[in-house]
Amino acid sequence: MTKILLVEDDAEIQMMIKELLTEYEVVSAYSGTEGQLRVQQESFDLILLDLMLPGLNGEELLAWIRQRSALPIIVISAKNDLTEKIALLQAGADDYLVKPFDLYELLARIQIQLRHAAKEPTNQILSYQELSIDLETREVRVNETILHLTAREYAILLLFLQFPKKVFSRSNIYENVWQEPFFESEKTINVHISNLRGKLQQAGAEYIKTVWGVGFKFD
Repeated sequence: MTKILLVEDDAEIQMMIKELLTEYEVVSAYSGTEGQLRVQQESFDLILLDLMLPGLNGEELLAWIRQRSALPIIVISAKNDLTEKIALLQAGADDYLVKPFDLYELLARIQIQLRHAAKEPTNQILSYQELSIDLETREVRVNETILHLTAREYAILLLFLQFPKKVFSRSNIYENVWQEPFFESEKTINVHISNLRGKLQQAGAEYIKTVWGVGFKFD
């Protein structure tokens, strides 16, 4: 059964989400420290993460997880500031849902994340110059440097690597990676591309090029 970690200190929200997600195994953590311990002890397919937590806060737990794993993380928070959202996406969140939220929208976002993860091919290695992606382990390397990517960043990089000569518009990227019609602002794509490009550059690789007025390509 698909296993989800719910890191949320509000018992009522915990109960509502658990009642919604009856088809999944949902493991509860009521603090950031407990969430960290759960991740150390168990394997999960997705994490739902509140930000204002006792112990480690959500931002700290997100950073800690991203150093170790690319599994999907959906932030659920009362913080509705755009700058805050962008910072969380840059830090590694794959999605961000503001409280109070519609439960069925949450369910749809979870299903999209899980559906995308399930479609990843296995037992193959894709490579481009110094870059390689192990599709079974999801390990991304530039030469000997391992890149720690979010699930969105990994999916975008994989899309580019599968079609290295194609120029992708922002709507192309969104519809392929998010698996739904493009309805977000262009800023959503720009944040993920900027974050991915920065991680590649830190490893000495500059593959993602901007095609002005069109989108992005791998070069």
